[in-house]
Amino acid sequence: MALAPRFSVLVSGYTFFESPRWRDDHLWLSDFYTHQIIRVDRQGRVEKIADVPQQPSGMGWLPDGRLLVVSMRDRKVLRREADGRLVTHADLSSVANGHVNDMVVDAQGRAYVGNFGFDLMGGGAPHTATLARVDPDGSVHAAAEGLYFPNGSMITPDGQTLIVAETMGNRISAFDIQPDGQLGPRRDWAAWGPLPAMTDVPSVLGALKAAPDGATLDAEGAVWFADAVGHRVVRMAPGGEILESISTGDQGAFACTLGGPDGRTLFICVAPDFLEHARQAAREAAIWTTTVNVPGAGRP
Repeated sequence: MALAPRFSVLVSGYTFFESPRWRDDHLWLSDFYTHQIIRVDRQGRVEKIADVPQQPSGMGWLPDGRLLVVSMRDRKVLRREADGRLVTHADLSSVANGHVNDMVVDAQGRAYVGNFGFDLMGGGAPHTATLARVDPDGSVHAAAEGLYFPNGSMITPDGQTLIVAETMGNRISAFDIQPDGQLGPRRDWAAWGPLPAMTDVPSVLGALKAAPDGATLDAEGAVWFADAVGHRVVRMAPGGEILESISTGDQGAFACTLGGPDGRTLFICVAPDFLEHARQAAREAAIWTTTVNVPGAGRP
């Protein structure tokens, strides 16, 4: 693995990192194929927080500080109790047609959860997906339909807007959040190409000019996203102007977040590719860091 210019390595030797979250002066991470949640301090020291046998992904916290984490394969959101036990918070099987993936939790404890929409790793035909809303009591609701692989999700600092990266849609979408958590109509936050025909995965990937995966907001209202097909991280303004693009060289970039003491450290989840069989068999995932000018804002 060649370290691209301007980056430093915080931690390495894992399978496939996703859903980085900065909280309590630590970076929290899901590692897909060791099935664990870890947190890492600024010196790179690792502490294991929990085991999620059905593959962890998105994370967030309830107002009382309890952790919520996606359990991908059984399509659940789990809750970590004060004593460290993981219990089922919600079962998304009624909404999700594929592995559940990224998630953002709002100030009221409502979780907005994406899913693949189809069996990506098993070779299924691509299909749009329904974004789920999980209320604090664990009830599950369809929040938005017809999304093209809803992935990295963000909530603006005022709590009024949900922004969702659609990895297979050549777009990032936005929704007004109603007081009860329901979403208003979808609108383009940014779009840079036509919606792909959902025929087969290679054709869809070939039609993407960028594939926004894990993403994060900054204090100027721009989105940083990992481009899952472009070996880069991108800072994009509302409307789609690319403000900055940083190459990750020979490594793929699959998620990112802003954190650190001043919110200006960009943490990037890198790995050679996202192929399940290859990542299960290797320990090539890492977190790369670099400093940017504008700090993070909003959620996650």
